Amino acid sequence: MIWKLRHGVVDFSAAPFVMGILNVTPDSFSDGGRFLDPEAAVEHAGAMIAEGADILDIGAESTRPGSTPVSVDEQVARLEPVLPRIRAAFEHIPISIDTQSAAVAHRAIALGADIINDVSAATADGEMVDVVKASDVPIILMHMRGVPLTMQSGDVHYDDVVEEVLGYLQKRVATLVSEGIVRERLAIDPGIGFGKTTAHNLLLLKHLDRFVATGCPVLVGASRKRFIGDVTDVAAENASADGRLPGSIACAMWASLAGVQMIRIHDVGATKNALRMIKSIRNASSC
Repeated sequence: MIWKLRHGVVDFSAAPFVMGILNVTPDSFSDGGRFLDPEAAVEHAGAMIAEGADILDIGAESTRPGSTPVSVDEQVARLEPVLPRIRAAFEHIPISIDTQSAAVAHRAIALGADIINDVSAATADGEMVDVVKASDVPIILMHMRGVPLTMQSGDVHYDDVVEEVLGYLQKRVATLVSEGIVRERLAIDPGIGFGKTTAHNLLLLKHLDRFVATGCPVLVGASRKRFIGDVTDVAAENASADGRLPGSIACAMWASLAGVQMIRIHDVGATKNALRMIKSIRNASSC
């Protein structure tokens, strides 16, 4: 499968692709505030591309547990000084816009974005499907139980987390196809950390092959998330690369071995090097 974009091409036969995270927010869980300044954001985008990022994912609204919605105007105000400059400087890098808002997605596409990454699987805003159809951009549909403000509150329960998340995503794909979106423009994301416990996240990672078997490109974003700290005994306040980098790379390598096509990551250089190592081992031949 190939996504032909306005800026670049994503040929999934060459996967996995590393999607570098750029949060232009004051409150994202790991890097909030670091790249709110447009100069810092553009510089970081360039650094990630230099390290080998295949796709950039730009978000102007934090969806960390406990976060509250950000208005369309505020999201656009954060994007407008950044996205056009990155687009002009890096003409062929695919850019994804991380938003649940159809209006933000529409504006971001006008500013140069190529892909929509919607944590609500196009359910939060009834006009998102129309934006996708009108622009013919791919959209990544993620599973999230509830909303970011409350998704980790109370008893987070599933009878069978893998079956339920997979079934939900398959239904969302079928719904969007029935509404006129080409299936080949749809990707899925099991939503690691979004309304899941550590045990749920580990089971979803263990069974990524079932998501890959759907035939839709799969995105996994486990980078620096809290469950990594739970497993590796890294304190919640140390969500930086130093604290959770080993666990983040382990998740990325597991995803690559499962056949996942896109890995959303903070630490691009380290992840690319680990992927090169995996590829070299896989391709080793007799001497």
